Amino acid sequence: MPNPVKYDQILDALGELLKRKSIQTISVSEIAQTAGIGKGSIYYYFPSKDAIYNALVERSYKKSIETAKNLKSQQNISPFTRMAMIFRTCRDSSTAFLNRYQSVETANVQEHAYFHHKYMAHLISELKPVLTDIIAQGTESGDIHFSSPAALAEIVLIILTVKLDNTLVPSTPEEIEETLVGMITLLEKGTENPTGSLNFLTT
Repeated sequence: MPNPVKYDQILDALGELLKRKSIQTISVSEIAQTAGIGKGSIYYYFPSKDAIYNALVERSYKKSIETAKNLKSQQNISPFTRMAMIFRTCRDSSTAFLNRYQSVETANVQEHAYFHHKYMAHLISELKPVLTDIIAQGTESGDIHFSSPAALAEIVLIILTVKLDNTLVPSTPEEIEETLVGMITLLEKGTENPTGSLNFLTT
């Protein structure tokens, strides 16, 4: 049976190495040495270095995802307020994750793309069903008027993760603000909410 302590030791080891080396130059042997365990033990828990990194991402966002899932059932809070709470906690987790594990000295374009692809893909896949349910609850209560909750959830997540991350499509603060204002305007019109009522979503 897998040992949770060793599992976390492996993730911690990769995290420590990422502070001073690029992901491309880190080997499984180095991870094992830093973790203080045999290389063979690594493969008992993970099939590859990529899988270790995926697990590190998942652990880093675990609390944010749990918060989102808990908010899904709190129908006493308006759907848009719950969405805003989810966006904020994920934004904070993203900032903490990058500050902790991404080395400015060693990161290059490829490194940035790898980091950001991983955590954005994780966030979208985990949060889409949660936001879909929250939006569906809003349509049932009459707070939201939109025929496809899943499509709306995906649209919002893609825009927010790309623009607030600001790495895949680098933009000036003014350009980011313009895009987010445009998204909010479309959301307000599409869900029949008053102009300016959803500005709090991205603040």
